[in-house]
Amino acid sequence: MNERIRIIGEQTLSDDWGLLKKTTFEYRHANGKWQTQSRETYDRGDAAVILLYNLENQSVVLTRQFRFPVYAKGEPYMLLEACAGLNDGLDAESRIRAEAEEETGYRLGEVTHLFDSYMSPGSVTEKLSFFLGHYDASTRISGGGGLVEEGEDIEVVELPFKTAYAMIFTGEIVDAKTIMLLQHAALSGLLER
Repeated sequence: MNERIRIIGEQTLSDDWGLLKKTTFEYRHANGKWQTQSRETYDRGDAAVILLYNLENQSVVLTRQFRFPVYAKGEPYMLLEACAGLNDGLDAESRIRAEAEEETGYRLGEVTHLFDSYMSPGSVTEKLSFFLGHYDASTRISGGGGLVEEGEDIEVVELPFKTAYAMIFTGEIVDAKTIMLLQHAALSGLLER
C-alpha cells in the first residue's frame, strides 16, 4: 500500500483493443494535504522496438505503415517508424525478434537491449523496451510486410542513416520511438550522421 495514494474507485470505460479505465483516488501532496483526483489510463500492454542497422552500409531499415490516430488528426498518416510490436505475453527480446521477422523479413542474430521508457506516462501504462539489431543481405528471409490477419500492410524501407537522421529535422519522421533510436545511434557514434 502506498502511503500517498488511496484508490477510491475504478470504472472500466472500454475493453476493446486495449483497456481504458477511469480511476478516482486520493493523493497526499508533499505538504501532507489530501486531494481527490481522477485519471483515465489506457492499458494495451508493454511493447518492444528495434532499430535495424548495417554498419558496413551505414544504413537502417524502417517500416512505413498506416496510423489511424494520426489520420484522425488530419496529418500525414503513413508513418516511417522503427519496427515495433506489443509483447503479447512474450518477453521483450522474443517479441522484437518475431516482430522484426514479420514486419521487415530479417531474422536477427544478437540484439542489444538499450533501455526501457514510458512513452506517455500521463495516460498510457505501456512501457517500451528499446533494442538495436544488425542486419545484412544474409539475414533477409522474406519480404516482410507484417501479418495481413492483424490488419498490417507494412512497407519495408532501407535508408542511409544520414538520410533517416535528417528526416527527424524535416518532419518526415515524427514517431517518438524512432527518433529516440536514431538519436541514440548518432549520439553513441554507432552510425555516422
